[in-house]
Amino acid sequence: MKLLIVEDEARTGNYLKQGLGEAGFNVDGARDGNDGLHQALADATTS
Repeated sequence: MKLLIVEDEARTGNYLKQGLGEAGFNVDGARDGNDGLHQALADATTS
């Protein structure tokens, strides 16, 4: 399963990405809502 985490605190985002990655998830991250939306839409068109 692929997840997108949108988090403006870098340390929190990295912590979440690491933990979820270790649990077997494919995790992408974004620093704000605009970047998150861009990544989500770009991924939706390539899937």
